[in-house]
Amino acid sequence: MTELGPVAWPPAPIRTRRLVLREPEARDRAAFIELLTSPDVHTYLGRPRSRDELEREMPGVPERWPGSFVVDLDGAMIGQILLRRATGHLRPAAVGKVELGYLFLPRAWGSGYASEACAAALDWLGGVLPGEPVVLATQTANLGSLRLAAKLGFTEVERFRAWDAEQWLGLRSPVVPSA
Repeated sequence: MTELGPVAWPPAPIRTRRLVLREPEARDRAAFIELLTSPDVHTYLGRPRSRDELEREMPGVPERWPGSFVVDLDGAMIGQILLRRATGHLRPAAVGKVELGYLFLPRAWGSGYASEACAAALDWLGGVLPGEPVVLATQTANLGSLRLAAKLGFTEVERFRAWDAEQWLGLRSPVVPSA
């Protein structure tokens, strides 16, 4: 995965009805460690990372690069949205496109935060890279992620096997403004 391209970074914080999408800050380090070590978060992503390893390796300001948004609720990180250019993707249909990824702490599940935050990030992307198609990959067993993909306008491109599980690749065609 590489950067998005000619996008000014960081953008001004993106505000939704309940959330703020912003650049990571030092105060988010503990939440990043919680997110990356949670067995629940990693149910469909492989194994969580070791807390000791992350404590040693994570910089003071984590994940600070274009396309990495902290999802903030009332001043605290509850998740992360990732928008990255897919360069080394397992599926040719994804290569070169922007890929949407997201992780949320279990305490934030079931409240519509992922939908709200992903929609805001996709709207932002459409403003800075108009006409850009976006892909999303998830395990077919991850029913919540499949529902979210459909709600966000992704349609299935293909299914494939990777990491000992069936995967789903969806595409969200670019929204072209009408003249």
